[in-house]
Amino acid sequence: MKQSSPSPASRREFLRALATAAFAAPFVTRDLLAAPPSQKLRHACFGVGSQGWQDLEQISGAGNVEIVAICDVDLARMEKAREAHPNARFYQDWRDLLQKERGNIDSVNVSTPDHAHAPIAVSAMQLGKHVFCQKPLAHSLHEARRMTELARAKKLVTQMGIQIHSSAHYRMGVKLIQDGAIGKIKEVHSWCYKSWGDMSEKPGRADKPPPELAWDLWLGARAARPYIGDGYYHPGNWRKRLDFGTGTLGDMACHIFDPVFEALALAAPVSVRSEGPLPNSYNWALDAKAVYSFAGTPFTAGKTVALTWYDGAKKPPGDVLALLEGAAPPNNGSLFIGEKGVMLLPHIAAPVLYPAAEYAEYQKPRVRGENHWKQFVEACRGNGRTTTGFDYAGPLTEAVLLGGVASRFPQATLRWDSRALKFDHAPANQHVRRAYRKGWEVKGL
Repeated sequence: MKQSSPSPASRREFLRALATAAFAAPFVTRDLLAAPPSQKLRHACFGVGSQGWQDLEQISGAGNVEIVAICDVDLARMEKAREAHPNARFYQDWRDLLQKERGNIDSVNVSTPDHAHAPIAVSAMQLGKHVFCQKPLAHSLHEARRMTELARAKKLVTQMGIQIHSSAHYRMGVKLIQDGAIGKIKEVHSWCYKSWGDMSEKPGRADKPPPELAWDLWLGARAARPYIGDGYYHPGNWRKRLDFGTGTLGDMACHIFDPVFEALALAAPVSVRSEGPLPNSYNWALDAKAVYSFAGTPFTAGKTVALTWYDGAKKPPGDVLALLEGAAPPNNGSLFIGEKGVMLLPHIAAPVLYPAAEYAEYQKPRVRGENHWKQFVEACRGNGRTTTGFDYAGPLTEAVLLGGVASRFPQATLRWDSRALKFDHAPANQHVRRAYRKGWEVKGL
């Protein structure tokens, strides 16, 4: 049952408390420490549809976890969660949950549409809560940077939901590259068959939201607008919309770029260039292509290394795919081109080395995978550490989001000053940070 909303006065007191917590000097409280291994982790979930349901299932099943509270703006999506966790308390407004449960929880997962990630996660971290956040970490570059900084300042356990990072397949791919199996890397090509874009104009109508959906809460920090039915926004097509999702690149590159970043020890891109179509006023484009340039590392062959992204109908050129020796490329994956050979790393399958004849007898290393969610739970309880904490996931997300900004300026090479969060192209800087609508501001964002 939905909990009653707090009074305007208590809401103001809560927001003031968050503002104070954001900039307070570090101090020792139970909230800011990982829970002792002997204690259950008291956890709250934000978003329980689609990927959110998997996150709830995995975290609650990790052992020594108590699901204290669950929040979703769609009451219909909470029915399954109510059956599975009848002792939890249920909310539609994430602000109500944090205000009422702040003394009852140790950690949260944020599994909402992209535009709500940062407001919820930052508010939870300001209260000293550990955070598991779905990919991409944030909707804007500014949000991703602030999330990284706050997690570090609070010394919190964090993890981004790129669970394949912990799989044996990706770990093996990273080890092969770092062991020099194909030599130093000259370039990488990554692709995804999905098409989270829409070149049509927004329908000019206003529909009545279904009674179970709190539309204004779904909009959150974004500007108010009429609801459009037939799945235009909710439950899944928000990924296509500029104001709410981050397109195919934002949806999938945090996964597919992940082993590239780890294997090559990449830092922030030096530049990014879009060679795909321009988004329209409301939606991400289809068939994107983005070319990133990174400073070289000990695992790359030159002073810079190129990483090229393709999605939808776009694919790597024929001479690159010819390196697969006639094998059909997977729907999603990366091709590492090295000085001695080539490695195909599908998403999700074991890496393959080429030329096949030369690597027929090559002994691949043995690696073990882990449960990504359990890793987070155990780290919160003081056992071990996460592998995609925000110090890693933040810069990875920033790189992904840079491609989205570049798509608004096709055929222009945008140089990026990561330290200053600034492009060398003034119009592009307008997309580094998004304004929040009145009443939904979060201190620090």
